[in-house]
Amino acid sequence: QVQLVESGGGSVQAGGSLRLSCAASGYTYSSYCMCWFRQAPGKEREGVAVINSVGITRYADSVKGRFTISRDNAKNIVYLQMNSLKPEDTAMYYCAADPFACFYMRPRDFANWGQGTRVTVSS
Repeated sequence: QVQLVESGGGSVQAGGSLRLSCAASGYTYSSYCMCWFRQAPGKEREGVAVINSVGITRYADSVKGRFTISRDNAKNIVYLQMNSLKPEDTAMYYCAADPFACFYMRPRDFANWGQGTRVTVSS
């Protein structure tokens, strides 16, 4: 059974940084595509950053140059380093995993989800 547990969310001022972590268990982590999504109040869930099993990444245009996704296959953890945060980055952030889906970052393609961690950026 796939389990994903996010951590690292919090409240920061604009321009600040946070690092989110997603600890994975219950499957062959290293072979899965890992993706960070976010959902702001009243908005649809959107893909933020994704990393495949060999470390190739893709980012949403809104976070390029500010966010970095990485994975540690020895620890079964995927990270999202978020710098230069903006108020519009405020959302619940979710980690998702799938053995097949990847770079389209479509929520419907990912079978496994964490419970989310909240990020609030104040101006």
